[in-house]
Amino acid sequence: MMRDVDVLIIGVGPAGAAAATAAAQGGLSVLGVDRRHEIGLPVQCAEFIPLPMGKYAKADGVLLQHINGMKSYLPSGAVVATEFPGLMIDRAAFDQVLAHEAMAQGAELTLDSRLTKLDVEKSTARIKTPSGEVDITYKLLIAADGPHSTVAEALGLPEMEVVTTRQYTVPLKRAYVETDIWLSPDYPGGYAWLFPKGNLANLGLGLDKRFAGDMKAPLDALHQQLMAQDLVGAEISYRTGGAIPVGGLREHLVVGKVLFTGDAAGLTHPITGAGIAAAVISGERAGQAAVALLKYNDSDALEDFEEDVRDQFEVAVNRAAQRRRWLDKFWNTEEAHTDPLHRKSWIAFPDYFAA
Repeated sequence: MMRDVDVLIIGVGPAGAAAATAAAQGGLSVLGVDRRHEIGLPVQCAEFIPLPMGKYAKADGVLLQHINGMKSYLPSGAVVATEFPGLMIDRAAFDQVLAHEAMAQGAELTLDSRLTKLDVEKSTARIKTPSGEVDITYKLLIAADGPHSTVAEALGLPEMEVVTTRQYTVPLKRAYVETDIWLSPDYPGGYAWLFPKGNLANLGLGLDKRFAGDMKAPLDALHQQLMAQDLVGAEISYRTGGAIPVGGLREHLVVGKVLFTGDAAGLTHPITGAGIAAAVISGERAGQAAVALLKYNDSDALEDFEEDVRDQFEVAVNRAAQRRRWLDKFWNTEEAHTDPLHRKSWIAFPDYFAA
């Protein structure tokens, strides 16, 4: 079976759904493909978004609670409180709202489907769907398929550097309006977190497996510590985990007729792991670029897309990636047990922004 579309989108998370909405809104034919059985599931996210993203959290069931500040715990036990306003969301509901908006604008989304072959010279992609294989001819392809991008693999692009995360959802025993961050040599290349969401909290950690392989033991130890403080309960209602790209932006965000967005573009912040806002913004911009090129014959549209996305994110992402590379020298050394090193590793401290 063969069919033609203006824009083929691989991955229908926040980046892919935002791209689909913008492209369909501009009058293009759009097909979004996602390997999951249901949009937004499984959730692989701490579910925090910055305040400017609040306009995407207005639908019923998306917003869970407001966050006012952050407490950063250093190896010595010192605790530093900073302002850190934001929103906790139901990430599955958030993704589903974005996907529904794409469909409302006319985009077609197909689930439980995946890219199996890509011929960039012929601009065709083979998609395996529950009803069989389909060959799609596209005018533009938007890769929104995460750090282990099948599109990037098909193009022969290098694998992205990642950290691995593990997270439990646990009962929260009292109202809490702050996020807690633990900086420790026990989490080399990452950190641990508690993000409250009403009567529950996401408790997790991320680390670089080059320096430490076991994630369960340190997360279980932190869980026990917080249970002893009577902050959280013992029951684990949800377990999740995943990979977060931390190497910085890809060398090129546009490769021929392929645009990379979100995690697939390396837009996730290499220190904090935050990536939802960058995914939505880059996805929208990719969809707009598709409209500019295909509907209005703007020959600079793809170049403008890359320039605009880099202008918004490259400085912060590159700083974080450089800081990670510098920190790599100190993990599993005595210096990793000192507060000054961790103050240089985390965005809550002025030390992080020093040269």
